[in-house]
Amino acid sequence: MPVTSYIEDFDDGPGGWMRVVDNFAPPAALPISNGVVRCQGPWWVDYNHAPPGGGYLQLLMCMVTHGPSGESVREVSGANRFTGGRFPTDFTNARITLRTRGELEAAGTKLSLLIQGSKDGLTSGWVLTGQTFAVNAEWTETTVTAVPDPSQWTSIGSRHDRTDTYGEKPLLDILANVNVNIHIIMFPVQPRPMGEIGGDPHRLRAGRDYPIWPSSIAQGYVEVDRMQIDFAQ
Repeated sequence: MPVTSYIEDFDDGPGGWMRVVDNFAPPAALPISNGVVRCQGPWWVDYNHAPPGGGYLQLLMCMVTHGPSGESVREVSGANRFTGGRFPTDFTNARITLRTRGELEAAGTKLSLLIQGSKDGLTSGWVLTGQTFAVNAEWTETTVTAVPDPSQWTSIGSRHDRTDTYGEKPLLDILANVNVNIHIIMFPVQPRPMGEIGGDPHRLRAGRDYPIWPSSIAQGYVEVDRMQIDFAQ
């Protein structure tokens, strides 16, 4: 049987891809020039999954994988060629290929895939930490496989006060139906408080309730000129 493949080369706009700014601002457009997306830091430190969740993230680019998008999303991401093409949401054993280049002061993070699915009213996210994408000064192509092996993944769960929205559901259930979105992220992020903060850094909101040292989080830029997802049959 032929392999079902989603291919985005950004030659005709963002195709549904966008940038998450933070918890308060609407999504923003990704800069695209000559078919190349530029994910330019500094990137927001996403504290929604702070311990006891799986940790902090920096979100570079995101795409909705199921259902219609609202006006604010369509305005910045354009027509979603993934949902419009009715591509599968079963990512089990899918092969995801990125062609990237860039410069990073990574602070211990890696360019990684995050999948999110909704089950029983909660959004469950898993980061593929056992396989990550290369970022070099020259164009580099990396392929990772969304294997149904929990040892290859890290659940991001929820911070203490977001458990009404986020949680952990079984990896195999989420892989079989990635019906919320996929992200390209930097992970794991370990923001370091700058000075005395007067409280638990994980219960407070890193970067909002207290300043963090820029050297403790990923800095730089990543360019992407092609993404391909080959779905297993």
